Amino acid sequence: MAQLYRKRCSSWVYALVGAIIFAVSSSFALAQTGKAPMHSSLPRVLVLATGGTISGKASERSAISYDAGAVTGEDLIAGVPGIEKLARLKAEQISNIPSQNMNSKVWFRLAERINQVFAHNEADAVVITHGTDTMEETAFFLDKVIKTSHPVILTGAMRPSTAISADGPANMYEAVKVAVDPAAQGRGVMIVLNDTIHAARWVTKTSTTSLETFKSQIAGPIGAVDAASVRFFGPPVSFNHIALPTKQNLPQVRIIYAHADMDAQQIDEAVKAGAAGLVIAGMGDGNVSQEALSGLDRAVKAGVIIVRSARVGEGFVNRNVEVNDDEHGLVVSYDLNPQKARILLQLLLANHVRDKSKIQQDFLARY
Repeated sequence: MAQLYRKRCSSWVYALVGAIIFAVSSSFALAQTGKAPMHSSLPRVLVLATGGTISGKASERSAISYDAGAVTGEDLIAGVPGIEKLARLKAEQISNIPSQNMNSKVWFRLAERINQVFAHNEADAVVITHGTDTMEETAFFLDKVIKTSHPVILTGAMRPSTAISADGPANMYEAVKVAVDPAAQGRGVMIVLNDTIHAARWVTKTSTTSLETFKSQIAGPIGAVDAASVRFFGPPVSFNHIALPTKQNLPQVRIIYAHADMDAQQIDEAVKAGAAGLVIAGMGDGNVSQEALSGLDRAVKAGVIIVRSARVGEGFVNRNVEVNDDEHGLVVSYDLNPQKARILLQLLLANHVRDKSKIQQDFLARY
């Protein structure tokens, strides 16, 4: 009996010592990393950092000035309390630039890396940190060329990481929360900021400084997110994808802004400079002056594809309203703003699509 008692005590002591060792090692890991040990059952999320305000630091130029792209993706993750409980996170630095310097080279790098990630089962979802100035353009480009059911989320911030009320950590947390939610599957590329989930096609930046800058003017947001829940307002929809061009460059397509007293000088100069396409940020329903319309006629005869979009913030540009698009050989953008219309036309031209009826169908493909 005494021997059995000693054996039981010995087992109890070993178990207690093991528990203490585990607790100490876990506390040591937490102290070293600031995060609890990751659970292998959590979803895997790859964070692709590109720079922007979310990775910015304050400067001395003014009370609200900052320098974008000063913090790494790993630093962003480390600065979000509790994010390690949502997913197993890994960060890669694709670029570290302010988003006004975003370019097609970075777009191709992102698209190829995301395709590689999902083809090789490296992650279950991708979150991209990005500046807000061109976020909608990057999101739209990726939405057109990436064909996957896995969530791809872009997020950023309107205030730099050093601001008193920085919004980046909350946006980062909620982007990951959406990325790992099962209902996020099959919804294309999304933007998550300020507790709101937007589809890449409809979202646009509407304010220079407000936290509520991103809005989907025509269709509205597709969901909402907070610390407790993710809610989508409808089922996933089908998508019309375009092949990622094999050559890592896009044809020259220029945006020309319409205004009162407009002449055709910019149109003629763009044609002489070798533009393959023009997008008109037109007045009202995509309108231009009669003199500018004559310039568009000359451009069409020179083989340039012309898309009429609108400089106003909301609404459709429809065919043959105040302009006879059939007669002038023009394409209309429907709901796409000028910057997104430019990207779609670039992708179509890069894939050797020049038939105007086919191009027009692609602009209408969402409906």
